[in-house]
Amino acid sequence: MSFQETLEQLKEFDINNIDFDKAGVWPWPAKVFVCLLLVGLIFAGTYYLKISDLNLQLNSVVAQEATLRTTFEKRSFEAANLDAYKAQMEEMKVTFDSLLSRLPAKTEVPGLLEDVGTRASESGLTNINISFKPDVVAEYYIEVPIDISVDGGYHDMGGFVSGVAGMPRIVTLHDFSISSSKTNKTLSMKIVAKTYRYKAQEADK
Repeated sequence: MSFQETLEQLKEFDINNIDFDKAGVWPWPAKVFVCLLLVGLIFAGTYYLKISDLNLQLNSVVAQEATLRTTFEKRSFEAANLDAYKAQMEEMKVTFDSLLSRLPAKTEVPGLLEDVGTRASESGLTNINISFKPDVVAEYYIEVPIDISVDGGYHDMGGFVSGVAGMPRIVTLHDFSISSSKTNKTLSMKIVAKTYRYKAQEADK
């Protein structure tokens, strides 16, 4: 078949007239065209799927890069400030140990009760009644409440409260009430003092 005849067949070829049931009798230009079309479609589909997969991998790598960059910046900042963190931790440990030393041990609590009574007497208060309430156990410490009832003048009570607050051991004051005394012209005050014991410290002993 000459080139001229082949060219004429291609001109007369209409893709809409393709009958796949008679593919065996197609002219060879039609066969070549369909084969090239199929190869092109297969190549395009493969290329699309491959590119899509590569895009997914690229997005995943970009996300990992952003995460690693953030982690690296955080670790770099921590490394650069490591000495400052160590100094801060040491300072916090010193502060914690100082506060811990101000908490009474279990054997020291009765003596603390005597100290509170001494502060009340030194402040000029009378009818001093001081007694323990049941301990309140928390996760890390034990709260030791102390009921206090005293009579005296307003300034004397102020001196007593100031004296208790300034004691070496940590004592906090709560739920106070002041009323006129029924027996004389002085005032009556009821107040709850609380001190604390550190559970871990007792467990070590």
